[in-house]
Amino acid sequence: MDLDLHYEKANETDIDFLLDLRMKTMNPHYAESHLPTDKETTLKRILYEFDKAHIIFLNQHPIGLLKINRTAEKTEILQLQIDPELQGRGVGRSILKNILDEASETGKTVSLSVLKTNKAQQLYSSLGFQIVGEDEHSYFMEVKN
Repeated sequence: MDLDLHYEKANETDIDFLLDLRMKTMNPHYAESHLPTDKETTLKRILYEFDKAHIIFLNQHPIGLLKINRTAEKTEILQLQIDPELQGRGVGRSILKNILDEASETGKTVSLSVLKTNKAQQLYSSLGFQIVGEDEHSYFMEVKN
């Protein structure tokens, strides 16, 4: 699927969008995992590694967040959130495939974590991510190249 996606570095003017997005995409999973969903905690999660945050645009409209950390050895997907109205339409798959293709060219491992209550783990598994560890609430997944 060829989507008109582009990314722009997030800045402070994006906080309201990111707060709304995170509350829609992640708070149900946090609640199901019995983790805090209050505004202050949600804002802390948004601000974590904020310098690596990029707003995802589809057809010039903001639809999500990609927070990614690239090092010489590995690519870590810190956060990937797509507006729930667009989930299940191949947007996340397309973004992840691009990241995996880029990492494959350089021989990097790609890693991420996913809450055990989040059905996105099915998408990750279908793209070759394997569980390499877990804690009480999350699976840690990787694709080695």
